[in-house]
Amino acid sequence: MKAGVLGTGHYAPEKILTNKDLEKIVDTTDEWIRTRTGIEERRIASDDENTSDMALKAAEDALKEADLTAEELDLILVATVTPDQPFPTVSCILQEKLGATKAAAMDISAACAGFMYGMITAKQFIESGDYKHILIVGAEKLSKITDWEDRNTCVLFGDGAGAAVMGPVSDGKGVLSFELGADGSGGKHLAQQDEHIIMNGREVFKFAVRQMPESSVKVVEKAGLAKEDVDYLIPHQANIRIMEAARQRLGIDESKMAVNVNHYGNTSAASIPIALSEAVKKGKINDNDLVVLVGFGGGLTWGAVALRWGK
Repeated sequence: MKAGVLGTGHYAPEKILTNKDLEKIVDTTDEWIRTRTGIEERRIASDDENTSDMALKAAEDALKEADLTAEELDLILVATVTPDQPFPTVSCILQEKLGATKAAAMDISAACAGFMYGMITAKQFIESGDYKHILIVGAEKLSKITDWEDRNTCVLFGDGAGAAVMGPVSDGKGVLSFELGADGSGGKHLAQQDEHIIMNGREVFKFAVRQMPESSVKVVEKAGLAKEDVDYLIPHQANIRIMEAARQRLGIDESKMAVNVNHYGNTSAASIPIALSEAVKKGKINDNDLVVLVGFGGGLTWGAVALRWGK
């Protein structure tokens, strides 16, 4: 039995914060942000909109696409570093809001790589035969831990949620290979301290431009395939220069890489599932396509998946 994606969904808050808006808040410019990150705008959740609220909307979208009801879910996994509160978990709040009465629920904290950790956790449960349908959600309200006086970090982050329902798929489809990793010695370079995100941009960049391309190639090789076989790349949407490094290492055309960092900024665990859902809904991913998903985040953590699309 192989585990694959049955449906995807995403949600972004209505409020748009542009680079021009940020020029009025901190000492920065639209040109500086765009040339270094590729970001033009990001979404910001309202004060009364919690991580669980955004997760709910993405989850409902994914369930609809998968043609499943919440009662058919066996497990809910939510990847987040910005829960509504320490406990109950976002996954438990989401379980109640969805009416997924039969589902177990837990949160995963692996920062921007959280969705990848969630996918592989789901894979194990499905392929063991213990669970059939698992909902994985990446949801973040990073605006509540962003230091809006720090021009080096406040330009980077946004809010949102993305989701996927995973379950059994036919032979040859689904997750072909994966890589998960962590380097706790680098945790100091990207962390939450005194309620705010702090980052050593130079060190994180060096780590990411090495790890993302390396992990992308590794999962393709682990699947017994070649770089030329990759049909679509969905990298963590943190910085266009890092994303380009992964694309160039795989040697794929620009049209085969998901790019929405310009509209959403870095949404941490929500980044990859939002990009995946948008790509599916726009018809950029087709049955039997080889899709590579790859991300990195605080921890430091990383993860990559090679996926044969289809049910």
